[in-house]
Amino acid sequence: MQINTTRFGAVEIRSSDIIDFPLGLIGLEGCRRWVVFADAQNEGLGWLQSLDRAEVALAIVSPRRFVSGYRVRVAARDLQVLEAPQDSDLQVVVSVSHHDSGPQGGGLSLNLKAPLVVCLETRRGRQIIAKDDHPVRHWLGRRLPMRRSA
Repeated sequence: MQINTTRFGAVEIRSSDIIDFPLGLIGLEGCRRWVVFADAQNEGLGWLQSLDRAEVALAIVSPRRFVSGYRVRVAARDLQVLEAPQDSDLQVVVSVSHHDSGPQGGGLSLNLKAPLVVCLETRRGRQIIAKDDHPVRHWLGRRLPMRRSA
């Protein structure tokens, strides 16, 4: 199937690529169907593209690439929506934000407080609020080139 996005233009995807977030994301509750694109220019960076709103795409990364030992405690009831089999491997990613101001004049931050948890087997995800003491803005302390290519 082909989707049209404002960031990437027309892109061909398979229905098996779609990840369902039944509860949406915080502030984007109406966006429930998403697909992940790898960024060809930035290894380890992905783009979570909404299929419900063509103009919405979030930069995402594995938090462990930047914060060694990152762990998040989650109540089992918070993960029920994933419908994950008992021994499923759950993937955790966090959103990346670009700021013009902040420590060292701005740059990129990771939202470690509200990670996205995805079960690849069921293709379902949920954004959770971590019970751990993680910041909403974990500053990376440097600017990384974030191009728009998929």
